[in-house]
Amino acid sequence: MEKPLTKHELRRLARQERKAQEALRLQRARRQRLGLIAVAVVVVLGAAVWLVRGALRSGPATAGLGSTPLPIVDYPIQGRDHIQVGQPHPAYNSNPPTSGWHYPAPADWGFYNEELPDELLVHNLEHGGIWLSYRSAEETELINQLAALIKRYRSKVIITQRSRNDTRLTVAAWGHLMQLDRYDNAAIVTFINRFKNRGPEFFPD
Repeated sequence: MEKPLTKHELRRLARQERKAQEALRLQRARRQRLGLIAVAVVVVLGAAVWLVRGALRSGPATAGLGSTPLPIVDYPIQGRDHIQVGQPHPAYNSNPPTSGWHYPAPADWGFYNEELPDELLVHNLEHGGIWLSYRSAEETELINQLAALIKRYRSKVIITQRSRNDTRLTVAAWGHLMQLDRYDNAAIVTFINRFKNRGPEFFPD
């Protein structure tokens, strides 16, 4: 027959049981903290990857106009049909046009202090050119800024007046249009770099 435990032994066993329970509680708490830390790390890394991928996708489209994305509108392509000078055709789907019916020969690249036919300039866009048009011939400061800009480009950029524009300045490429109410060099250069030589016909002129 086993000898009954003394009070002292019972108290010692009780202390051991409490220590074991406390150690188990601390171990569980430590595991929970590690789990929460792991989840937080995964969330932070996932957010960082998402931000980096978003920045890479946006690329130069967010340059210019501060942190606001460029106001570029994409228009459905209306074809590439050649027409003769003065020949009627359906209405263009943008103002100014970014694709569609055009004359057989494009205009020479460069700066013009006059308006040229839309049908002439659409051919420039087809060759991957960028067409900048200003609305008013009285905007001396804007015209001087555009004249300075064109000096950077030997070809693929053409600047004309166009009184029918909806805004002070418009930048067009094949299928793409950006309308501006002020001169924004960063936005314009970004647009040029993004869409130059992206027309359906490539000419190395």
